Amino acid sequence: MATTRTKTAKDRPSYRCTECGWTTAKWLGRCPECQAWGTVEEYGAPAVRTTAAGRVTAAAVPIGQVDVRQAKARSTSVPELDRVLGGGLVPGAVVLLAGEPGVGKSTLLLDVAAKAARPDHRTLYVTGEESASQVRLRADRIGALHDDLYLAAETDLSAVLGHLDAVKPSLLILDSVQTVASPEIDGAPGGMAQVREVAGALIRASKERGMATILVGHVTKDGAIAGPRLLEHLVDVVLQFEGDRHARLRLVRGVKNRYGTTDEVGCFELHDEGITGLADPSGLFLTRRDEPVPGTCLTVTLEGRRPLVVEVQALTVDSQIPSPRRTTSGLETSRVSMMLAVLEQRGRISALGKRDIYSATVGGVRLTEPSADLAVALALASAASDTPLPKNLVAIGEVGLAGEVRRVTGVQRRLAEAHRLGFTQALVPGDPGKVPAGMKVTEVADMGDALRVLPRRSRADAPRGEDVRR
Repeated sequence: MATTRTKTAKDRPSYRCTECGWTTAKWLGRCPECQAWGTVEEYGAPAVRTTAAGRVTAAAVPIGQVDVRQAKARSTSVPELDRVLGGGLVPGAVVLLAGEPGVGKSTLLLDVAAKAARPDHRTLYVTGEESASQVRLRADRIGALHDDLYLAAETDLSAVLGHLDAVKPSLLILDSVQTVASPEIDGAPGGMAQVREVAGALIRASKERGMATILVGHVTKDGAIAGPRLLEHLVDVVLQFEGDRHARLRLVRGVKNRYGTTDEVGCFELHDEGITGLADPSGLFLTRRDEPVPGTCLTVTLEGRRPLVVEVQALTVDSQIPSPRRTTSGLETSRVSMMLAVLEQRGRISALGKRDIYSATVGGVRLTEPSADLAVALALASAASDTPLPKNLVAIGEVGLAGEVRRVTGVQRRLAEAHRLGFTQALVPGDPGKVPAGMKVTEVADMGDALRVLPRRSRADAPRGEDVRR
């Protein structure tokens, strides 16, 4: 009787994705890991290899004897960027800056390249998306010309490495990593294999030369950084460049930083002459008026560790359709809907459910933290009753579904910023801590206490359908 031999694990074929390296026991037309088509190929079982001990490059020393001067940050001459980086660029550090197209990444980095250049620290700006003449025109417009700033337009990795040997820069800026390709790697520029190879080669060059490197990265439709996730793990710092293309404000947030904290935010203003850092950006988010207007309320938000005074606006009008409109700009729609429900149920303002409601922030800033709930609720209540809030008032606090006003972090820092800008009144949750001298702070426990700041109005003066409860 013939016997059949069962295939062992070594005999079975294995399949691997050539883009991301994902392995499987059977062939698939599409890689489940990176979603690439036609990249899963059969490969043999890997041979078992052992690595013998080799010669060390540098002897291990006690950690207290390590020279820390090599990791000292050098300023980029752009204070707002230095704030996010933790003091500046460390020699040998690799920074990944990502943002949507047209947000101003190239403008910011060209300005950084010119300000960081000096005779003993050359800067090399490599562009793969534009020609050298196009970059020169932008440099003329924003005043980013310097004798020690070198410019090259290349899309070949070997050519970029050749420029490093010729220029010997202290700072390399590559715009962008998705446009450069290596001829030794199969695949189009921007593919996962190419991005991984280009980033790896530049990271090795940066560490060997002690050269700081800034890589520009693209983002996907969801706002995530394009390319393999390995790219974010390889670099030392990951920065996110944010901003509405129709507004002047731009924010640089730290997502990862091996040399500092990630709770700092840099503020910039984009204009026709270039991009400028904003040491005090609160003025962009306020509307200066002689008299208060119904439907407006001020709050203090924390962007990282920086307090910013922001104005929230609301408008309510009679609806002409069966389903009233709910439109928001700069605010989370879900949070605004929650505040409408709290006002109707806990504040006894019944007119809101039958009216069109529009809410927005001033200056293009986006409020996502719950500390703005109280300001949003008061702005909506002020718009519904057509009654302005007291002048120079700020409201800080998270509002729960039961109508309670909850405590938030950094109340003292928020109050200090509001006091610095001249605001004299504040509504805050209980136990705010030390209050700035000369500032009247009112502690509120729930929405009933908060709504008492609205001037008293008779029922006849209130809009039709509103249940005034003052």
